[in-house]
Amino acid sequence: MYFFNKLLKGVEWFLVALLLMMVTLVFANVLLRYVFNYGIVFSEEVSRFMFMWITLIGALVVMKDNGHLGMSSVVALLGERGQRVCRFIADLLTLGCCVMLVKGSWQHVQLGMEDMAPVTGIPLGIIQSSLLIASVGIALFMAHSLWRQVSGRMPREELVPHGEE
Repeated sequence: MYFFNKLLKGVEWFLVALLLMMVTLVFANVLLRYVFNYGIVFSEEVSRFMFMWITLIGALVVMKDNGHLGMSSVVALLGERGQRVCRFIADLLTLGCCVMLVKGSWQHVQLGMEDMAPVTGIPLGIIQSSLLIASVGIALFMAHSLWRQVSGRMPREELVPHGEE
């Protein structure tokens, strides 16, 4: 568990660094365009790629904290058995979607390795791998949650996700 927490903290710092680089790049490009009538050629493409990584890997980090939108106000009104059923169905459906995303994004990454970005020449498969990483990670979170539910190790307090409050 210690390694997992350190890895997640590293991912969070990676996202912070990406956001800082993206903001700096876009700000510098705007400044150069308005002041010197010159722009950074690769700025738009690279910032778009960074935005994809921030969004998708950020979704994985938020999933760890149960911070995604849900029907928690409705599910909280149910009894413990209803909450367990709803949580199980929600996690199972999410896992199914993630499995389909993993399959499709893997195919997309393979195809994208042959296509290069027009300005930077980066293989698009590398950029698209952010979806593969996010979907695999979320699928692992869901599989762990389902295992905890089936084995009876999930306490009632965790049945209705409230995120970081």
